[in-house]
Amino acid sequence: MDRLSTLLSHFGVNAGTFHSGTFCGTTAFDGSQACGHLHLLQGGELTLKLADERSLHITEPTLIFFPRPYRHRLFADDNSGTQLVCASLDFDGGAGNALAAALPDFLVLKLDEIPTLGSTLQWLFDEAFAGTCGREAVMDRLFELVVILLLRHILSSRNQQPGMMAGLADPRLARPLNLMHEAPGKPWSVAELSAAANMSRASFAEHFKRVVGQAPVDYLVSWRISLAQKRLREGKPIALIAEEVGYESPSALARAFRRKTGVSPREWRG
Repeated sequence: MDRLSTLLSHFGVNAGTFHSGTFCGTTAFDGSQACGHLHLLQGGELTLKLADERSLHITEPTLIFFPRPYRHRLFADDNSGTQLVCASLDFDGGAGNALAAALPDFLVLKLDEIPTLGSTLQWLFDEAFAGTCGREAVMDRLFELVVILLLRHILSSRNQQPGMMAGLADPRLARPLNLMHEAPGKPWSVAELSAAANMSRASFAEHFKRVVGQAPVDYLVSWRISLAQKRLREGKPIALIAEEVGYESPSALARAFRRKTGVSPREWRG
């Protein structure tokens, strides 16, 4: 069972490198861009100011990850020796997709805390500070790989807020969640999902809600609507979307869509 590949097959990530090298001065991100950001401090010092005006002064090689649009600023002065590599991150389906929405607002991790990323980060830094042809294309792909490895690191953590990632990190819930992700069109029952978890229905329902933050049936609807939003962005006809995500008709999907989002699929697509 590959919990992460199934997710990424629906909601992959595309990176675009926009800075590599010495950094000084101030750069602000106002959160209006429909993308996340990944900043990698390779050396020197950096100050990060968050949306709530908290400031973090960073003096060690560090990864700063914003999976969704989030207001923040970066500062460094001329004497800081700051070496920084940055990319924008665009998750398939937009910033509100199910995977990006399941992640924390931001992560700030010292690079020595995530050793499984070590060789990939070193490769990325080597490309960033060299003048070889094709370096930006290589860096974009390496940034995407860093995100995948970071998601793997997050799944290995047991200290998470309720949500999809906490559920996928749970040994009992990972399989039923993966089943829903792989076959959203199937009319999954609590009995089938609890059997996949090797739990009684009552215990499964209670444990699922505590860890994921939703009842199993509500989670399935949320997952289906997230997929429907992605397909709408891609221009797919609503009749085909309804069939793919488990609704007997476009009108049935439209009703579920409105209950979840407050608008119809047509209004949401604009």
